[in-house]
Amino acid sequence: MQPPHPSVTAKPNLFGELAHMYAGREISDVQLRSNALICVHTNRGLEMPEPFGLQTPEAVRSLAETLYTQRAVDVWEKNDALSGADKMWEILQAKRVLDMSCEAGTLGAPVRMRVQLHLSENGLGLTCRWLRGSITPLETLGIDSGVTDSLKNLMNRRFGFGLVTGPTGSGKSTTLAAILDWVRRHMQKHIVTIEDPIEYRYASTMDDPNKPGAVIPAPSLVTQQEVGRHTLSYQTGLKEVLRKTPNVILIGEIRDRLTMETCIEAAQTGHFVLSTLHTRGAIKTVDRILEFFPKEQQPGILARLSETLTFVLSQGLITGFNGRVLVTEYIQNTSDAVSAGIRAYDGGATSLADALRYRGNLRWDDSLLQLYRAGKIPEDVFKANAMS
Repeated sequence: MQPPHPSVTAKPNLFGELAHMYAGREISDVQLRSNALICVHTNRGLEMPEPFGLQTPEAVRSLAETLYTQRAVDVWEKNDALSGADKMWEILQAKRVLDMSCEAGTLGAPVRMRVQLHLSENGLGLTCRWLRGSITPLETLGIDSGVTDSLKNLMNRRFGFGLVTGPTGSGKSTTLAAILDWVRRHMQKHIVTIEDPIEYRYASTMDDPNKPGAVIPAPSLVTQQEVGRHTLSYQTGLKEVLRKTPNVILIGEIRDRLTMETCIEAAQTGHFVLSTLHTRGAIKTVDRILEFFPKEQQPGILARLSETLTFVLSQGLITGFNGRVLVTEYIQNTSDAVSAGIRAYDGGATSLADALRYRGNLRWDDSLLQLYRAGKIPEDVFKANAMS
């Protein structure tokens, strides 16, 4: 008896064929598992290209080794006595997981990816996050126009601390890239990014707004560093970056107390710091920040946040009638009410939540209601994603 999905060997241009099959559907991730169908995350959800069949362990292994040889490397890695597939398997044997960034060929331009190799009951597996080659303009992300205008105004400040929050796959990196690209094109700043890995690349030039078709130097300088390649960790990278005389600092993700504390300190000493957290909702973000610190330090942290935390933009991607749409919650620390709400926050007080109703801020449920009334999402999606 033949299996419903025949096993296959490695395809020489797997990602190119997937890009062609799902053209226009915004592939975000590709999942490969030994003895399983390929899974593709698109703007329609999780899809399985059945014509590709079950992926044999040999096919998954071959693709993993190919991607490892295409990863971004530095000079000292090129001189390593143990390289290629042997090095990959040595790392997997020691750590059971391997994260890297690389480029893979498609039918068009190469696609940059963040790849994790990991082990499971089925054997070797790969999760490939596709990184967009171009940066979406801030004005076209689907963020409320009032929030977009607020973000532009706040980025003109000399110092501050801005957070974009949401679950994995909610578009946080895309939003941060759009903010930085707007700064790069409109302000004279030194922007330094510390990422794991580098997701978007910023050019040193830009289109001339006054002469269509002409290119001019961008007014900002952008320095990008990748954790593991150019710096040892977010924490060490953030400490080192202060010696580069930056104006704006992007930390790809805050993962521990020391990094959070250093971000707040950097904002207090005259830098504008941007980063991400895995929280849903602007108010819950304050809870998450406090979780990094022991109880006795929390009043002092809230006092510092009331002075430095400039905005929190929390977002999520939900399924609409024509693909995924962006829902957001936004609070800007531009009034005494918000500043006082942060300083007095204890997890139960409602003053900060009440401040979300002030002009210029946006509640999650109000953003969701706007999408529903505009006919972009069905009623069941509206109810399933409402916070209250």
